[in-house]
Amino acid sequence: MDALTRFLPGLAWFKDYNRTLLTRDGLASLVTAVLLIPQSLAYALLAGLPPQAGLYASIAPLVAYAVFGSSRVLAVGPVAVVSLMTAAAIGSLGLTDPAEIMAAAGALALLSSLLLVLFGVFRLGSVANFLSRPVVEAFITASTVLIIASQLRHFLGVDMHGATLPELVVSLFASGSPLADLNLTALVVGVASLAFLLAARSALPDLLKRMKLSESLVSGITRAAPAVLVAVTALSAWLLGLNANTGLAIVGELPSGLPPFAFPLVPLETWRALIGPAALISLVGFVESVSVGQSLAARRRETIEPNRELLGLGAANAAAAFTGGYPVTGGFARSVVNESAGAETPLAGVFTAVIILLVAAFLTPLFHHLPKAALAATILAAIWRMANFKDAWHAWKYSHADGAAAFLTLAGVLFLGVEIGLTLGVALSVGLVLQRTMRPHWAEVGQVPRTHHFRNIDRHDVICSPHVISLRIDEALYFANARFLEALAGDILARESRPTDLVLLFPAVNFVDASALSSLRTINTRLLDGGVRLHLSEVKGPVADKLIEAGFFEDLSGEVFLSHYAAMRTLDPQTTLRAEGVEAER
Repeated sequence: MDALTRFLPGLAWFKDYNRTLLTRDGLASLVTAVLLIPQSLAYALLAGLPPQAGLYASIAPLVAYAVFGSSRVLAVGPVAVVSLMTAAAIGSLGLTDPAEIMAAAGALALLSSLLLVLFGVFRLGSVANFLSRPVVEAFITASTVLIIASQLRHFLGVDMHGATLPELVVSLFASGSPLADLNLTALVVGVASLAFLLAARSALPDLLKRMKLSESLVSGITRAAPAVLVAVTALSAWLLGLNANTGLAIVGELPSGLPPFAFPLVPLETWRALIGPAALISLVGFVESVSVGQSLAARRRETIEPNRELLGLGAANAAAAFTGGYPVTGGFARSVVNESAGAETPLAGVFTAVIILLVAAFLTPLFHHLPKAALAATILAAIWRMANFKDAWHAWKYSHADGAAAFLTLAGVLFLGVEIGLTLGVALSVGLVLQRTMRPHWAEVGQVPRTHHFRNIDRHDVICSPHVISLRIDEALYFANARFLEALAGDILARESRPTDLVLLFPAVNFVDASALSSLRTINTRLLDGGVRLHLSEVKGPVADKLIEAGFFEDLSGEVFLSHYAAMRTLDPQTTLRAEGVEAER
């Protein structure tokens, strides 16, 4: 069993499974399914796909993640931001045939799966670090604004299309005043649905508690609000004939039966066009999923492994690709509902998938008259709080560089598109990291009186040696800053009078690449030509191992010291003893 769970971590719970856990998982699956069904339909429309694609994307992926994922309660499926990115990616292809659009969505999911699995195999879970928190928060905020703007068409009953905010606004006024084509029925249904969902989340719990209902019953009724909305609006639209009499847009006919099992067949040029969007979707989906999974795991005193999550999400997206779905990831709302409803193992996700499968197979005719305005309200109620412009401003106040990356991402997503905006934010973040490390922080240090400590000569009253220069390097050394270190050593020695030794303190250097090694050799040679010896102190073990392997310690003109105090006691004992006997200046 241990060997099996090493490859299939989702099965680790199986050996301790019992009837109590089965009951909890079963009840949690019912609650989660009630939330997932309307959300899945709504997110499919947001992605520009037929509503059934949302149901299909909530069946097989849940089972695949239950087997390969590392979180016990994470619920995967369609989410708002990934749905928006899917719409942008497929919209750029210019497809009009629904079958081709569905195939492209499956191809996008398959490419995402391949990338996630590839990252997982090579243990590249740290790739998520390329998305800084300010960039992620700005991206989510801008995406939320786009989602809200895109759903106005269902509220207004007008034709709006576009992948950016200007395009959506222009399309709204393309045929003159939008009020001329306004569908009042759609507006009433949308606003009433949104008001109902918001009230169910805020006011309804307090009202039910005043009625002396139990906490579990209050929670169940509140979470059932989206399902109640779907039932009431669909029934009302059918009884009143709102589609035929008022032109209210409805979901229409949905195919019944099991999800299709097929390989997404698309032309080669489509595969090529979707590689870039698939990479961004994989990155964003992984960041969101890991963030949710780690939050829930910490609450349950459990852990998840990011590299295993890559494999789990890769399996989930592969399952979506072959069963008529589109890219999926771990969603915050559904995962929180799943966990708080009492889910204990991934089997809760399997039960949820079975319930949705039964709905897709036998109950899709019930959604025929469901107003699209009600589904749009479901999306808005779920995501409106995600728009938080304060985060970008706080990032700017703390660090102009991070704030600039956040605002660039925000503006890029809104005015240039989801993919371009996110790419700009990531590129600027990586560029800023390179810019900061190209000129690493360094300090010339001296001995603090009456101690064995050494500190920055510009910040502390310290004692310095007249002929030994001590430089502390506070950054990993690699190709981007290797030449800077050469120039720094040269400048320091040029303005000092008759130095005999230079000691480089390496307590913060955790990596030295080949370019930096070459620079260290150059510094050693130049100093030796000038009659100055080069020494190292406080070198970390892994760094020392690599330098020894490269033969640098053998070529070093000086010595390697375990501590800088030992270096100064050896190179200039008189100054060290003087510092130890001097009263500290205040």
